Amino acid sequence: MLVAQLSDSHIRTGPLAGEVSSHLHRALGRVLGIRPTPDCVVLTGDVVDNGKLEEYEAFLSVAERYPLPIHLAAGNHDDAQTMVSVFGRTGYLGGGASAYYTVDYDGVRLIMLDSAVPGSMSGHLDEAQLAWLDSVLAARPETPALVCLHHPPIDVGMPFLDSIKLDNPEPLRSILAGHGNVQRVLAGHVHRAVVGSFAGTTVAIAPSTFRQAALDLEIAGPSGYVHEPPGFLLHAIDADGCITHVIPTLHAGGPEGYF
Repeated sequence: MLVAQLSDSHIRTGPLAGEVSSHLHRALGRVLGIRPTPDCVVLTGDVVDNGKLEEYEAFLSVAERYPLPIHLAAGNHDDAQTMVSVFGRTGYLGGGASAYYTVDYDGVRLIMLDSAVPGSMSGHLDEAQLAWLDSVLAARPETPALVCLHHPPIDVGMPFLDSIKLDNPEPLRSILAGHGNVQRVLAGHVHRAVVGSFAGTTVAIAPSTFRQAALDLEIAGPSGYVHEPPGFLLHAIDADGCITHVIPTLHAGGPEGYF
C-alpha cells in the first residue's frame, strides 16, 4: 500500500490565499503523478491557517474533485469542532464525527489522532483518547498501523519547535511500545522533513506543502522560513515493513496528474 503524507497546508483566505492553495494543488497533483498511484493521502494537521469555516471551504474548493481519499488530522492552527462540522460523516474524517478516528485499508490501518489544544501551539493527548488508541491497536494486532497526529512526540533539535511539540509523549510511548504493529508515527508541525526513533518505531515528520522552517539548532525563538522546496512523504507498506520517500513539489521534474 502507498500512503502520501502531506502536512501544514495552511489554507487561508485573503491576499495570500492563491499562493497557499496553488502549493496544495501542486502537491496533490504530484501525488497523482506517482506510479503506481497511491491508495490515499493523509494530511497531518494545520489544514488551514486560522481554523475558520471559510478556510475549510477554501480547502474543499481545492480538494473536493480529488480522485483519491484524503484523511485529515487537526493541528494547532485548526479548529477541531469546525472540522467536524464541515467534514463529519465524510471520508475526510473516516466517515465519523470526531477529529480522531480510524480508516481501514486492505492490510493497513490508519489511526488519526487529535493532538490540538485550543489556544496552544503545543499538543496534548488526553486520557480518553490514549485509552481509545490502545484499544484500536489491540483490535487488529496483526495489521500494520500508521499512527498519525500533528505534534511530534520527539525532539527534533530545534529549540523553539521542541518547546511546542506533544507535551505528554510518555503515555503515548508506553502504549505504542505495547503493540508491535505500528510501522510509523506520522507527524507534521515542524515544516521540515525529519525522521526519528520513538517507542520502538519510526517517527516521520512531513515537510509543509507551503513553506519550510529554517534549520536552526541553537536559537530558542522562531527561526523564520526559508525558500526551500515544499514537498511530502510517500510511505510504502508491505509485509516486510515500511519504506519512506521524500518528494519535493517545486524545483522538481516529476510528473503531475490533473484533477
